[in-house]
Amino acid sequence: MENNKHTFPIVKMAEILDVSRSGYYSWRDRSPSRGSLENKRLTKKIRRVWTDSGKTYGSPRIHQQLLGDGESISRPRVARLMAAAGIQSQIRKKWIPTTHSAHSEPVAPNLLDRNFTPGQLGQVWVSDITYIQSRNGWLYVTTIMDLADRQILGWSLSKSMEAAQTIIPAWEAACRRRPPSRELLFHSDRGIQYACREFMTLLTAEPLITQSMSRKGNCWDNAPAESFFKTFKAELPVDTKPCTERQIRSAVFAFIEIWYNRKRLHSTLGYQTPAQTEQQLIKKQESNA
Repeated sequence: MENNKHTFPIVKMAEILDVSRSGYYSWRDRSPSRGSLENKRLTKKIRRVWTDSGKTYGSPRIHQQLLGDGESISRPRVARLMAAAGIQSQIRKKWIPTTHSAHSEPVAPNLLDRNFTPGQLGQVWVSDITYIQSRNGWLYVTTIMDLADRQILGWSLSKSMEAAQTIIPAWEAACRRRPPSRELLFHSDRGIQYACREFMTLLTAEPLITQSMSRKGNCWDNAPAESFFKTFKAELPVDTKPCTERQIRSAVFAFIEIWYNRKRLHSTLGYQTPAQTEQQLIKKQESNA
């Protein structure tokens, strides 16, 4: 009796709430509606997409992924189902990019001039460097992106900010993946790694390559590279502080090569992945040829 002291007879509750007992039993025994079952199915798919993204996707990207999977659903409905299920984008705190531009090396003019939408692969590459904290100190991440498909072609992870450990291995990796075959504009900030003689020698040895640099203190001149690092820092699915260099290298590889380049929907690309855009551009270039 003690366990039932807060329960009330159906007859009494029906009288208080002014409902019929038959109506209550009908509601209790009723099968879920078609709309309820559909919401349950969609919520299950939403949760899968969200989990596959490392819990970083919000309603816009989840909506686009569902459309790509053949679902017919509006973005507001996705947002409502996410809210009802307690699903929301989980973004990590951001780190600040680092640039050492107080040097006496010559700098290139800003030839890119914020033209961030080249029509073909291999026309414009942009690069940037940032840092992340590991168990044993700071590590530096250098990336090179092709603006046409926003794919990260080359990257490096290093303990040093020297060009030989940052931009040069990233450059060599990018050239292996997509060898320059047309006039290529390479854009970066004014960091010493990009202006030093060691890297300049590599660029000047290639007659097809022209160097471009952002204006002093103007991060918007290299916005796509900055935007990638904003995504990278927010969505890298590990807390790097307690991790070793080897663990971080594995996480960076998985993020760039498996997730970002091949699976992550990119809003600038019409919610396609860089790999999908690459294939479309290759087909377009082949048909034009």
